[in-house]
Amino acid sequence: MPLPTPAIVAQSAVRRLPRWVIVLLCTTYILTGFVGRHPWRGAEMESFTMMQALAQGHGSWLAPHVNGLFPAQPGLLQYWLGAWALQWAPVSWPAEMVTRLPFIAALALALTCTWWAVYGLARLPSAQPVAFAFGGEAQPRDYACALADGGLLALLACLGLAQLGHSTTHALLQLSATCALLYAASNLWWQPRQAAVAALLAPSALALAGAPELALALVLLVVPMVLMAPRPRPTPRYSWAAWWLLSGVLASGLATLLHLWQWPWTAAGARDWDSLARALTWFSWPAWPLALWTLWRWRQQLAQPWRQLHLAIPIGWWLLALGLATWGPERDSALLLTLPAIAAVAAFALPTLRRSLSALIDWLTLVFFTVCALTIWIVWLSVQTGWPAKPAANVMRLSDGYLPPFEAGPFVIALLASVAWLLLVFWRTRRHREAIWKSLALPAGGSVLGWVLLMTLWLPMLDYGRSYAPQVQRLVSAAPPSTTCLTTWAMDSADIGALRWHTAWQVQALRALPQNTPLPSCPWLLTTPQAWADVPQEHTQNWLPYATIVRPTQRHDHWLLLRQRP
Repeated sequence: MPLPTPAIVAQSAVRRLPRWVIVLLCTTYILTGFVGRHPWRGAEMESFTMMQALAQGHGSWLAPHVNGLFPAQPGLLQYWLGAWALQWAPVSWPAEMVTRLPFIAALALALTCTWWAVYGLARLPSAQPVAFAFGGEAQPRDYACALADGGLLALLACLGLAQLGHSTTHALLQLSATCALLYAASNLWWQPRQAAVAALLAPSALALAGAPELALALVLLVVPMVLMAPRPRPTPRYSWAAWWLLSGVLASGLATLLHLWQWPWTAAGARDWDSLARALTWFSWPAWPLALWTLWRWRQQLAQPWRQLHLAIPIGWWLLALGLATWGPERDSALLLTLPAIAAVAAFALPTLRRSLSALIDWLTLVFFTVCALTIWIVWLSVQTGWPAKPAANVMRLSDGYLPPFEAGPFVIALLASVAWLLLVFWRTRRHREAIWKSLALPAGGSVLGWVLLMTLWLPMLDYGRSYAPQVQRLVSAAPPSTTCLTTWAMDSADIGALRWHTAWQVQALRALPQNTPLPSCPWLLTTPQAWADVPQEHTQNWLPYATIVRPTQRHDHWLLLRQRP
């Protein structure tokens, strides 16, 4: 006779992960990557520039811009949060750190909502383990807590969360809003008031963060589930459906009013499918193999998906976000939104894992993350001491001769993280390991270890390669010491923001190059060689090339500094 569920779990296997361990692990992961670095090139510097402009009263809050240059990334909420933080925080606080405070809270909210979402799903009757003939099976609340711990560990283990999850862009806010929606859909019956608030606010936040299409799709996914699925508790079915539809209408109206819709979409070209497959492979590693195992082990129950809400909800989330990654304009941001759902599905593999498969996961994880950690340490040791010589030579070649200094604080943090990894490995290899979340302890710990080592030992090198500071310093050194102003042409808002942030000059942006007309206010013009080569000669005769500023880690990325003819 087939079992009603493949989960066979004893009460002794649902020990909760100590709360201080979760808090320490999440706090370390959240803060590492936000603290101690410059704003990086591209979307992050663009966001920082728009935040500063709004906080200083420049530009419209409904259409942020810098000297008429509008941002390339969608959404408004990320700029509003950063600008409000700058306006409310003391002036003495570092501006780049102040703008990151809302995003630190957003990542913490995403992790918290994921835990509660898996908790709510695991409490559903369809998710409960098999009842033993003489008792001793896991109790619903303890079982739900153990699976929620596993779901949180699965999310922390995903490699794709690291970089985008620590960026001050729309991607992190979309992730936080998506997690809040997943929480609301999973806890309709267990925390109705909190779920109602999340269901009302999260779609609007997702729309303001630049994804109104996904917000509407998720709302329309939940409504039929509320209407058709069996209720574990007596709840007003139609009132809940109306509430979710209201939240979708509000989000859609907000997106229409602020022109946030991004239709039409275009599917990825044939040449992009390979890169999409590779991104899918590593972005959600190592959670996606566990998620596939869940689908296999629960396949009989999935024959009636409306009666298996603990799987139908996160799988629906997963497929919608995956469709957004396939046909939407931003692949990586959409892949980020798949991670909470994948982690939730992966959590339900834990009560079905065989001992041999669990051991295989442990060994693969141990080898992979240990090799990664050793590689990071060896490169850092080579850069600091010269031994072994080859890694340091490669770093100097890629960074145009730059070698980072020794920093005691990051070194101590990296050393403590490495010791914690060794203690975790020692704990995992002990005989008594009954908790069902144990198979995700090493993946989550290894992922956090790798991220901490990168953001401590390698942070000076990453900052040198990914921030504007080195190139701007070269510009300042090339210009005469008496320079006080700079005019830019054909440069984007991120470039302009970097020049304003890293120099004390007065930086202005030209929207069009004057024809045969000198610039009375500033004799210096900065542009790119490609843009200058396309300008007709009659527009350039008043300017003389003065210096070419090469980006240290990308020799094909040049700035051209010109001086006005006397």
